[in-house]
Amino acid sequence: MRLDVVTIFPEYLEPLNVSLVGKARARGQLHVHVHDLRAWTYDRHNTVDDTPYGGGPGMVMKTEPWGDALDSVLADGYEAGSREPALIVPTPSGRPFTQELAVHLSERPWLLFTPARYEGIDRRVVDEYATRMPVYEVSIGDYVLAGGEAAVLVVTEAVARLLPGVLGNAESHRDDSFAPGAMANLLEGPVHTKPPLWRGRGVPDVLLSGHHGKIARWRRDEALRRTTAHRPDLIERCDPKAFDKKDREMLSILGWEPDPDGERYGRFWRRTDGVEE
Repeated sequence: MRLDVVTIFPEYLEPLNVSLVGKARARGQLHVHVHDLRAWTYDRHNTVDDTPYGGGPGMVMKTEPWGDALDSVLADGYEAGSREPALIVPTPSGRPFTQELAVHLSERPWLLFTPARYEGIDRRVVDEYATRMPVYEVSIGDYVLAGGEAAVLVVTEAVARLLPGVLGNAESHRDDSFAPGAMANLLEGPVHTKPPLWRGRGVPDVLLSGHHGKIARWRRDEALRRTTAHRPDLIERCDPKAFDKKDREMLSILGWEPDPDGERYGRFWRRTDGVEE
């Protein structure tokens, strides 16, 4: 996979040289190219922004540097043999970045990121390149950052770990929270390792039992507990067919029951303990 990032802060992307992403780069599984947007400015101040039409606070990133930069990066990529680029635009107004989208992007051969600063990039840039390639406007959460570089790091790590051969254990990501393809997307439960006793805190006996069936049941119950505590909306939307008898018993203990009227609203479960979601 090829990744290109155009930014006014190339140094922000240094973490792409470490951890799983750095190792994937070293092995040639991921080819990352970081470009300084100011290399495509032609005034002595290296200006990349200007005041917004229509007034308002803040500055808007200009069309010319972005257009020239993207044209040059695309030309270089095509010349190097890369094909089928997709433009990734980090923005608070984009679609939520999910594990499902990470899987989809991991199947593409070439991702081109445009992390913006200030009030964002002149809309005409995105509209122009949408005529040439798929565009994904993505948000990593309901908050606003100073720029999109942090989102690039998040998306890159989420995507890179899904590439064949990047994780030491090819099955590791299949049990991830939010792993797509399952009818029940639950959060992962707690994990433990040696020593068996630390500061007076022990490991749950079931994990030391060697009984794989009981361990699997405990982990499933803990996933239901954690999802109820932190993301009850995920339980609400779970397909009832995803749960066996033991799951349903635990859900009842946790204060859930099937919602006979909820399907029209996209939910299948409701709380019985008076908790409002």
